[in-house]
Amino acid sequence: MKYVILALALLMYALVIAFQDKKIIWSLAAAAIAIALGTIFPTSVFEGSGHFFALTHSAVDLINWNVLMIYVGSMAIAALFIYSRAPARVADSIIDFAPNTGIAIVLILAMTGIISIFVENVATVLVMAPIALAMCKKLGIKPVNFMVGLAVMSNLEGTATLVGDPPSMIFASYAGFNFNDFFIREGKISIFFFIQAGLLAGCIFFYFIFRKANGQIQSEKTAVISMFPTALLLLMIFGLAAISFLKIEFPYASGSYVFALGLIGILWHRFFQHKSWREIWDLVKSLDWETIFFLIGVFVVVGAMSESGLLADFASFLSKCTRGSKVGAFVLILLVSIILSGFIDNVPYIIVMLPVAASLAKSVGSAPELYMFALLVGSCLGGNLTPYGASANVVSMGIVKKEGYPMDFIGWLKLGGPFTILTTAAGAVLLWLVWA
Repeated sequence: MKYVILALALLMYALVIAFQDKKIIWSLAAAAIAIALGTIFPTSVFEGSGHFFALTHSAVDLINWNVLMIYVGSMAIAALFIYSRAPARVADSIIDFAPNTGIAIVLILAMTGIISIFVENVATVLVMAPIALAMCKKLGIKPVNFMVGLAVMSNLEGTATLVGDPPSMIFASYAGFNFNDFFIREGKISIFFFIQAGLLAGCIFFYFIFRKANGQIQSEKTAVISMFPTALLLLMIFGLAAISFLKIEFPYASGSYVFALGLIGILWHRFFQHKSWREIWDLVKSLDWETIFFLIGVFVVVGAMSESGLLADFASFLSKCTRGSKVGAFVLILLVSIILSGFIDNVPYIIVMLPVAASLAKSVGSAPELYMFALLVGSCLGGNLTPYGASANVVSMGIVKKEGYPMDFIGWLKLGGPFTILTTAAGAVLLWLVWA
């Protein structure tokens, strides 16, 4: 049965890669088959007995509802934050503040990354793209490098906090991290600061790209519609930090809190911004439900892989490959994560590999954080390697194509390749120095 589950998971991943527009169908179908197998063979798939155990166990234990509620709530808040035009107003202020054009562009890219800490990556690119395109037209330069910069910077910083991206939420749930643990963990600096090392390297990289840009840019002082979405965003950040300090035992505390804030935001949009129910429905529909349902299926399939013993076997195999070498295992996880994430969705990869990384750390006598952080850094930053490694990359390519500057795989690789190597190396070196 273990190998039947392996075959099912491999088939699911192959279909997701080959037909990404139907990835919900493949993940939910694979989950349904895993549950059916667990029902027919109660003790061979899941760690339990009884023919109805598989269904209840999958729904209650394997699907991480806390992560899903955080994601839905934060997406709603992010959509309203963009609607408020607050990010565009901040960008206008940065342009006025910067001493020259090259630094202004780098600061806009850095701001894109900072927004992406709290806002979904594609949404961040979409809200910053008009600013970037307007700047390029005024300067008379091609928008290609700027748009690539928006995508890779948003992907980079999405890893920094618990609410940045689904991989971070999944990691936090598995590792038992709260919001504050992303900053300080057991008296040591944590993943947030390793990502900031990458941000610094990325800013230096893009400064050399844009340092020769010349011209004066006049900002238009975008009018902010309302500061209420910004207040919701701040309440989400500080509320999650408070929940971390209070150590509330309720397992869905963080998810319920963020989901409630998102609901408050939607009600504010309806009654205080006088939007119709049709407009509210359009807002709700625009949220990333595809990822939500995709995750539900993947949670079940990976749960079956773990409980059938497959992931433990894979960890043992990797340990033999590295021959017990601590640095060898670290480099292996980084390289494999970067390469695979350049071509496949990093969400299912993270779910599969987190228990493998933890087991591998145990086998070589290392702190589990070292290898789990390496996995997170490699898989999230590796998405910048190719134009297909992240949704934000695809969106960015679509925008420059509409502007009359189509980009091919090699064109992206010339910029995304060095950026990925530099940012990953900066984060990985600091990670090794602190946690090895």
